[in-house]
Amino acid sequence: MKLESAKSIFAKAVISGFLIGIGGIVYLVCENKYIGGFLFSFGLFCIIQYGFALFTGKVGYIPENEPIYLREVGLTLLGNMTGTGISALFIRLTRVGAIVHEHAVNSMATKMGDGFLSRLLLGYFCGMLMYLAVDNGKRCKADKFDTALVFGTAVPVMVFIFCGFNHSVADCFYYFASLSSPNEILSGSLYVLTIVLGNALGGMSIPCVKKLFDKS
Repeated sequence: MKLESAKSIFAKAVISGFLIGIGGIVYLVCENKYIGGFLFSFGLFCIIQYGFALFTGKVGYIPENEPIYLREVGLTLLGNMTGTGISALFIRLTRVGAIVHEHAVNSMATKMGDGFLSRLLLGYFCGMLMYLAVDNGKRCKADKFDTALVFGTAVPVMVFIFCGFNHSVADCFYYFASLSSPNEILSGSLYVLTIVLGNALGGMSIPCVKKLFDKS
């Protein structure tokens, strides 16, 4: 099987990070959290529809792939973070930036004030939901079930938002949008890494169980 080039993976991941950033913007500026939660799913829907690369959509498939697949997952995470950083920078240069910054500061104050175990488990729940959303998207695209694709993408996203679960890529956007100075960038690295771990464990849980039962 021919491996996709690193440039291609990274480029798709940057686009995905930017799209998740747009989802984060609409959620932060929307006064109605239910509408905001639904519109946030726009980013994931586009990523699935166009075959872009999202960490929380790829990490769950690690148990089903060869070790070389870890390269793709790592590049995807790096590209996603880059894309969220670009979207945060761009929106901060607009008249909407002040609103986004204010709401992002409040959101990150709550998230980063949380304990390690809580962060990890909230990331775990989100990782599981994102695996289900992306896997459903793949099945719906293959069977041309357009309605189920939209529903199956939006509902898991709305669930993780309303429950307060942690999505590593979305949180990267919120974190970048909350910064007051470039010197603060590294201060949230431990938080982000904890959510990345939680998302990974949650995303791989269902595939691992399926693989276990397939062998029995």
